[in-house]
Amino acid sequence: MRSDSVVIIPTYNEIENIEAIITAVLGLNEHDFDVLVVDDNSPDGTAAQVERMISTRSDERISIIKRAGKLGLGTAYIEGFRWALEKGYEYVIEMDADFSHRPSDLIPLQQACAERVDMSIGSRYVSGVNVVNWPIGRVLMSYFASKYVKLITGMKVHDTTAGFVCYRRKVLEAIDLSKVEFKGYAFQIEMKFTAFKKGFKIEEVPIVFVNRKLGTSKMSGGIFSEALWGVVKLRLRSIFGKI
Repeated sequence: MRSDSVVIIPTYNEIENIEAIITAVLGLNEHDFDVLVVDDNSPDGTAAQVERMISTRSDERISIIKRAGKLGLGTAYIEGFRWALEKGYEYVIEMDADFSHRPSDLIPLQQACAERVDMSIGSRYVSGVNVVNWPIGRVLMSYFASKYVKLITGMKVHDTTAGFVCYRRKVLEAIDLSKVEFKGYAFQIEMKFTAFKKGFKIEEVPIVFVNRKLGTSKMSGGIFSEALWGVVKLRLRSIFGKI
């Protein structure tokens, strides 16, 4: 470990993006970040590409967890969180592999947690709608899904489904990771809602979200369905003191 901050990047078939995204993160000058890739046995060789980078660069800032199969985004992050806590990182960041989250935005996300809050969210909707190259139907679905979650949960968060998030380690230590239930979009909501209910200070940092140029989206109707009903379940659990 060279940094106090680690960027967790879950992957499934990201061979076209993985080397470039890791290089971009490690190349930031304003703050040093380590990178952990959590790969779900990508058949396209993503994990092997990361291992080649580790071998040829001899760079201890790059690590990888190889999993047996496609087990879901939420479980990938949970495994990454546990690894990061064990390694002693103070700031743990979720980030996509496909450049939809710009590496330069890691700086204000990490700074927000370092200077004033417990969780910072790279928000597409806190200052309007900052999404580039998404079909309008997908923009509307995402935007109104976040509004729906905000209404049901009472969270004062505009982008409740955001997947670009920085946690202080004390937030992850306070959440019982073994009880986190959801795997897709609802995982992102569950983590924010649990932190909110535990009284942690949350801030949205405006970002521009750019649709991927390479590779294939992992979004599906099942993920949205999980979020739709998962929010109601989270709210009920909260009412009965389960969160």
